[in-house]
Amino acid sequence: MPKRILEGTVTSAANEQTVTVSVERRFKHPVLKKIIRKSKKYRAHDEQNTFKIGDLVRIIECPPKSKTKRWEVLVA
Repeated sequence: MPKRILEGTVTSAANEQTVTVSVERRFKHPVLKKIIRKSKKYRAHDEQNTFKIGDLVRIIECPPKSKTKRWEVLVA
């Protein structure tokens, strides 16, 4: 099974080696037939602390790094 890759914006970089990434998805509501935006925050591992608030990043699934981190930032 391939690992998921998501794209989002860094909303927090306060913790050491961790960034919080807000990922927004758009979908059509099944009844209202209207485009809806939903966002979810993921905590991702950032080894060198290179990303700052507002950066557009891609994250990939990984084995658990801590209690809350299941993602790591892809270095392009």
